[in-house]
Amino acid sequence: MRNIPSLMSELIKKFEGLRLKAYLDSVGVLTIGYGHTGPDVYADMYITLQQADDLLMQDASKSLDSLFAVSPIVESAGDNRISAIGDFVFNLGIGNYNKSTFKKCVDAQDWMNASQECKRWVHAGGKQLKGLVVRREAEAKLLLKS
Repeated sequence: MRNIPSLMSELIKKFEGLRLKAYLDSVGVLTIGYGHTGPDVYADMYITLQQADDLLMQDASKSLDSLFAVSPIVESAGDNRISAIGDFVFNLGIGNYNKSTFKKCVDAQDWMNASQECKRWVHAGGKQLKGLVVRREAEAKLLLKS
């Protein structure tokens, strides 16, 4: 498993929140822990804090593996930028990242435009969500720090 920057795990924990009982997220996806989803999550499922932390590390590691596979330049971009982009991928998925103008800016190391592009990803289920606006703002600020 990949080493996760502490800032990335802090971002994920802050914005995902912790739920030890499975719930439906804002778009109706069964979720548990710190934003963990997948076929292993079922209704009325409970986990411990340790299990939530373990799932977070596994999920964040997968997000970074996917990110570095499609944008290798990020691996040497420093913890602030790795954390910001890693949090974006954790939240929105590698598919959304891969097809985005945000990725093009990241790959070009155009951090100013990348910080603007990431702020466009604030909708879920067709609605702008305040939590996503705040999350993207936090990521945008980190993108401007080397």
